Amino acid sequence: MYATTDTLATAPAAQGGRSRWLALYTLCAGMLMIVLDVTVVNVALPAIQDDLGFTSSSLAWVVNAYLIAFGGLLLLAGRLGDLLGRRNVFVAGLVVFTAASVLCGLAGSQEVLVIARFIQGVGGALTSAVILGMIVTLFPEPREQAKAIGMYAFVASAGGSIGLLAGGVLTQAISWHWIFFVNLPIGVLTVVVALRYIEKDKGIGMSRGTDVPGAVLITAALMVGVFTIVKPAAELGWTAPRTLVLTAVTLVLLAGFIVREATAANPLVPLRIFRSRTLTGANLVQALSASGMFGIFFLGSLYLQRVLGYDALEIGLAFLPTTVVMGLLSVKYSEKLVMRFGPRRPLVVGLSLIVLGLALFTQAPVGGNYFVHVLPVLALLGLGGGICFPALMGLSMSDVKPEDAGLASGLIGTMGEVGAALGLAVLATLSATRTASVADTKPALEALTDGYHLSFAIAAVIVAAAVAIAVTVMRPAKQPADAATETEELVCEAV
Repeated sequence: MYATTDTLATAPAAQGGRSRWLALYTLCAGMLMIVLDVTVVNVALPAIQDDLGFTSSSLAWVVNAYLIAFGGLLLLAGRLGDLLGRRNVFVAGLVVFTAASVLCGLAGSQEVLVIARFIQGVGGALTSAVILGMIVTLFPEPREQAKAIGMYAFVASAGGSIGLLAGGVLTQAISWHWIFFVNLPIGVLTVVVALRYIEKDKGIGMSRGTDVPGAVLITAALMVGVFTIVKPAAELGWTAPRTLVLTAVTLVLLAGFIVREATAANPLVPLRIFRSRTLTGANLVQALSASGMFGIFFLGSLYLQRVLGYDALEIGLAFLPTTVVMGLLSVKYSEKLVMRFGPRRPLVVGLSLIVLGLALFTQAPVGGNYFVHVLPVLALLGLGGGICFPALMGLSMSDVKPEDAGLASGLIGTMGEVGAALGLAVLATLSATRTASVADTKPALEALTDGYHLSFAIAAVIVAAAVAIAVTVMRPAKQPADAATETEELVCEAV
């Protein structure tokens, strides 16, 4: 089940009831600002390209610079929260992210914008990596923790679709600069409220975890890995020499990190945390589900834009049902489901609904009708996400010691970020390859739709693999007969 008072209670848990909930709202506000930034910028890319003169290839660095810093530093940032105090790292991240947002808005050249986006990624990693660890310490009681994590999961998973709408409104009504300037008042207010309502924690101290070689190895491995996924793999293909070389470098760095952590006196990432199959399974499920969901939101947006002819604002409005359904379930009902059935059953059922939605999307035709071919898919994705993601977040922290809460929080974030980048690169590449292979025999829109259908089907298979892991790897230890019976019950309920 969820974390108990004995395992995760620390100083912040002693805060009064009202201030704890205000602290939660502050943490969610910080997370929302980070999540919104990704999709808000995607919507504004054409305007940024026209204004600053980016080429099609160089424009990708507006996104990639952020992703490389963010994905590369999440794990390190989470561990720094354990060592230096999670509130300190959270506030520092907000300050860095807000200052970089202002620099992005003021950017008058390509170089300044790309550098500012990298700094934004640093701030985003520091801010978001420690949030989940702070929540489980603020709310050690299982029922309150389930409710708090439900609210966090909604912000973390549904904020992207809100960003599509906000980006369309700001870009069309004012200018692309304001997608960054809007972070200034939000960031300043969040810092002020955080200092007021989030109780300061001391951390366990650098002497308990100073591991500079380990930090260098894992940060370099993640940055090179994310760069490989979003750049050469996406543009040149997975078998291109440059992609293979960088993949090999990533694997060597990861191997070096594992050896270092197994032998270091004070490792940055104690490998003992992976002995928990609940934590390990939760991170695998996070990577797979993020691969399927993030890629589909991106390719689904392209389907609406290129096939159905939607503009940016219409795309944002089209995805609103997912946000509404996910928000209603995450905030209002996820806690009740988890307390009634435990976290694993909602996880399996929610993931299964996502698989069903993705499979249904493979039937969307060239002349598709939104209410017939798109809305049911988005409703299923929202329903499944609202049921499964709060349970997944809770499971990822359920076997974590107090001194490792920031690390576990950063780990689940890292797996989601890497999974999303990998899923997007793979699905986008396969979609483009499929479209190119049938372009000579089918009209352009039909060829595009064929490519999207293939990606939707593969995404369904990826999330189905997450269902299999949730049913097997995350199964509690039982007698064989009891385990087999529970597996059958979970599969039947999911179906």
